[in-house]
Amino acid sequence: MEITNVEEYEPLAKQRLPKMAYDYYASGAEDQWTLRENRNSFARIQFRPRILIDVTHIDMSTTVLGYKISMPIMVAPTAFQKMAHPEGEYATARAASSANTAMVLSSWATSSVEEVASTGPGLRFFQLYVYKDRNVVAQLVRRAERAGFKAIALTVDTPRLGRREADIKNRFTLPPHLTLKNFEGLNLGKMDEANDSGLASYVAGQIDRSLSWKDVQWLQTITKLPILVKGVVTAEDARLSVQHGAAGIIVSNHGARQLDYVPATISCLEEVVKATQGRIPVFLDGGVRRGTDVFKALALGASGIFIGRPIVFSLAVQGEAGVRNVLQMLRDEFELTMALAGCRSLKEITRKHIVTDYDSPHPVARL
Repeated sequence: MEITNVEEYEPLAKQRLPKMAYDYYASGAEDQWTLRENRNSFARIQFRPRILIDVTHIDMSTTVLGYKISMPIMVAPTAFQKMAHPEGEYATARAASSANTAMVLSSWATSSVEEVASTGPGLRFFQLYVYKDRNVVAQLVRRAERAGFKAIALTVDTPRLGRREADIKNRFTLPPHLTLKNFEGLNLGKMDEANDSGLASYVAGQIDRSLSWKDVQWLQTITKLPILVKGVVTAEDARLSVQHGAAGIIVSNHGARQLDYVPATISCLEEVVKATQGRIPVFLDGGVRRGTDVFKALALGASGIFIGRPIVFSLAVQGEAGVRNVLQMLRDEFELTMALAGCRSLKEITRKHIVTDYDSPHPVARL
């Protein structure tokens, strides 16, 4: 069966995965309004393509934190990938590396930082949850550094876990053969069964609700790695990120899994970009399913985007080959979008190439 776009993996993954696993990956918080909005907001942005430009050669390459990547499309951190496929994070790491792009490994991966590093070379960042026990955090950051990871993506939108009702109904817990590999040696690798969501109970017990800006500074005292603040959706927090030494920002609403009724990330992006005044790069995740979405994010000032759910759904359906295919399809679509919009390099993508529903109508130029 021929897969022609990224979205086609989700229904196939739904057929293949146990209900508990599919629901965990697919669902958003509460009414799932933000989950739908993450997609719908992209659909409300239209193009203003420029014509009669020589688009024989198109260069999609860029850098992230000074490292060269082949395209501004990267792999977001997603938990428990071995729940989707036995090779889990290994397969994802190999696919990202073969696409010559960056991968962010989740704290809650079912493979450790050392195991992922053992798959071979590749640009990798480590997504960090801050545990109540700071020794656990310090140890984990050191291990990521030793394993050759090049940045820390600090998740800041999860002092408590969002209310994901499917997980409550399913009494979600990790399948017995899987553990949170990074925490295995620390006796934090197992998730207990609970009356509601086992993950929600785990977070309540282990993750630090007191996390604040001073901890962003503390993190910089224990590692030389650059810190990306993941979960910023306002100008105020963008400014504070810059003030507290962040190397970059990821505009994210956690795949619409935390606070419902926050705007789509693509709707927050421009506000955040303007507030940083070009001092640090801004990235986006949430709802990217097409090359056109990538272009729209870059036109609004993003330096790159991350994809989450398409990775786990394609992994579930075709393993490593599925993840490679998702990255290739997005790359091909993005290249075509650039050509048809009249852009030969990323720096040629401008705000004038798109129109959003909050733009004032364009004055018609006089001849």
